[in-house]
Amino acid sequence: MTAALSLRIDLPQGRIGPGKIALLEAIGREGSISAAGRALGMSYKRAWDLVDAMNRMLGTPVIETSSGGPRGGGARLTEAGHDLVADYRAIEQAAHEAARPRLARLLSRAKAV
Repeated sequence: MTAALSLRIDLPQGRIGPGKIALLEAIGREGSISAAGRALGMSYKRAWDLVDAMNRMLGTPVIETSSGGPRGGGARLTEAGHDLVADYRAIEQAAHEAARPRLARLLSRAKAV
């Protein structure tokens, strides 16, 4: 049995959490919004809405898209997108390290299921 910490960051412009970050990472891996959405079990519209929310939150695009070509279009993270993922993951790691002793303590007192 393990304990986990889930991190959501509330900024004045909106919330950033594990779902949006996972989407950006999937876009980086898959090279498209639709493929990233499929990999995460979400619709293209949901994926695009989350990307749009992050664009508005940061005031700059988190991905760049290209259209057309024989294989269709694609998407890749911008510098802002890469920075967002890196900052979130660094904050998440610091939070995990800070919480580790308390999580272990909670876990030791939790009733086994």
